[in-house]
Amino acid sequence: MTIRTKALGLAAAMALPFVAGPALSYELTVPLLTYRTGPYAPSGIPVANAFSDYFTLLNEKYGGIEGAKINYVECETAYNTQQGVECYENVKNMGESGALVINPFSTGITYQLIPKASEDKIPILSMGYGRTSAADGSVFPYVFNLPAHYWSGATVIMKYIADKEGGQANMKGKKVALVYHNSAYGKEPIRTLETIAKDWGYDLMLLPVDHPGQEQKATWLQIRRDRPDWVVMWGWGVMNQVAVKEAASIRYPMDRFIGIWWSGSENDVLPAGKDATGYQAATFNAPGTNFPLIQEILTELYDKGKGAGERDGVGDSLYNRGLLNAVATAEGLRTAIKMHGTVKIRGEQARDGFENLVIDNKRWEELGLGGGFAPEIKIACNNHEGSGAAAIQQWNAETGEWTLVTDWIQPMSDVIQPLLKADAEAYAKENNITPRDCK
Repeated sequence: MTIRTKALGLAAAMALPFVAGPALSYELTVPLLTYRTGPYAPSGIPVANAFSDYFTLLNEKYGGIEGAKINYVECETAYNTQQGVECYENVKNMGESGALVINPFSTGITYQLIPKASEDKIPILSMGYGRTSAADGSVFPYVFNLPAHYWSGATVIMKYIADKEGGQANMKGKKVALVYHNSAYGKEPIRTLETIAKDWGYDLMLLPVDHPGQEQKATWLQIRRDRPDWVVMWGWGVMNQVAVKEAASIRYPMDRFIGIWWSGSENDVLPAGKDATGYQAATFNAPGTNFPLIQEILTELYDKGKGAGERDGVGDSLYNRGLLNAVATAEGLRTAIKMHGTVKIRGEQARDGFENLVIDNKRWEELGLGGGFAPEIKIACNNHEGSGAAAIQQWNAETGEWTLVTDWIQPMSDVIQPLLKADAEAYAKENNITPRDCK
């Protein structure tokens, strides 16, 4: 099938409103707490551009979602938690619908908003970040972290490393270093990696890097001295590019250096030039522009001067991450509208949509993102993450491209579920929450 015919299929899939008749005045308010300023802006800008582009395309070409236009609202946080909380208070009652879903785009902000949004009955979509145990929908009915959370990412990376070593049995006695942002975000994988280390017998080195991560000399001198077999990174913003350059400076082999998905953008590797070739990162979205939806964004928006950012940025790793987030947001709201038979939904109905969200490979094709853009997503009352599958991508400085080097890898549920259940139960006890019956 050609890109053109796929695009026509996409039009058919999105243009026909569930509610017949002329365009409706009721608008669906969708805020994004973004950071186009501050030390993390290079990472926040492509995500925000993708959100803006997708909702602009939906509004201008497809009449919004099921006939209702999207009232897309950005609020600048500069990746500051207090500013993020202020943004939430400013946007939560906007428009006739009120905020239908909050995308915090910060683990710190997400932690602060979980009790507030749950009380206000506004779903939080923290895609691939935030509180991992929020995947337990019985305790966190208004929080979603699809398609994969941090603990799934940690186990996918370790399964990949074990495969490269010839199997789990060969991990005994190996050294694995975790270089992590010294924050709630960066500390998320520690417990999971410690649990696997006990089972597999590898030594885990914990190497924190303070915000924003521009000073890492001591960290990499320790790595040069101790020579871990693998280095795993949980970094963000400028920390990532500094780490890649420092690794290159001590000649640490890049094909044994793996970042989580927030350490795998073009911004993280380009400053190191050709020395970054071979660096790897987990991901739950494919890079590149070879997808009908992205081609449509280029022709309908960028060719007409309506794109939110620079044309060259479309298809970059973080742009595509933001696009996946925007598509999942729209599909959650579309599901809610169909379930309730009206576009006049509010946060409580939107939550129903996200809790019943299904994007299988057939739907990815209809949306113009078939062919492996993202894993299938199926959410349920007791599972707000989905499968947790992720892949590994590798950087080639010569071509200036990321390439997926694995299929979607399933996480180690046997490791994750006991930890997740214990953490969710502790949260419920601390906050006097009676878990829902999801049976």
